[in-house]
Amino acid sequence: MTEEKIIINSGKIKIEGLLENLPGDKGVIVSHPHPLYGGDMYNNVVEAVCVAYQEKGYSTLRFNFRGAGQSEGKYNDGIGEQDDVEAALAYLSNLGKKEIDLAGYSFGAWINVLGLNRYKPVRGVIMISPPVNMLDFSFFKLDPRIKLVISGSEDEIASVGTIKKALSSWNKEAVLRIIQGADHFYWGKIDELKVIIRDFLDQE
Repeated sequence: MTEEKIIINSGKIKIEGLLENLPGDKGVIVSHPHPLYGGDMYNNVVEAVCVAYQEKGYSTLRFNFRGAGQSEGKYNDGIGEQDDVEAALAYLSNLGKKEIDLAGYSFGAWINVLGLNRYKPVRGVIMISPPVNMLDFSFFKLDPRIKLVISGSEDEIASVGTIKKALSSWNKEAVLRIIQGADHFYWGKIDELKVIIRDFLDQE
């Protein structure tokens, strides 16, 4: 990857990001796991998502939420973090990207749907291990932009049973892919994760 370091203005806060700007108008914003538990944009799953999208010709933008890494500010209970996603979307839109996906892993998946009504340019949403057993998703109702949900069969934070029940109200048409033997951290399963995303993008 030849990502360049960038600074995004999220209101008065400057957040850091990594941008791979490829030709064309397709792009993806990738949101990272919970910053209070060590999550940041250098996470192995976040990186894998970026690689899979880049291999299919998409520009990628991953960033550190406020208070994570070198980003200014501090953790804001999911409120300010929605501003950060919105700022990242605006940045990618200003580069001429018109077909933009949102991909979030764990906490990042929660933030992405928390503010989804605000994120007008979003074409589709990929949720990786949405933490349905840790965070409240009851607010979230039908949105056809939810396209793909991935989790591991051994994931206790994003358990398959809970996701299946929730998915019926999120979007019945969404694709659910379960990686056998994978826990929340996808150790040893990263290649399978990338294959699922690449196959999904081939169908888009």
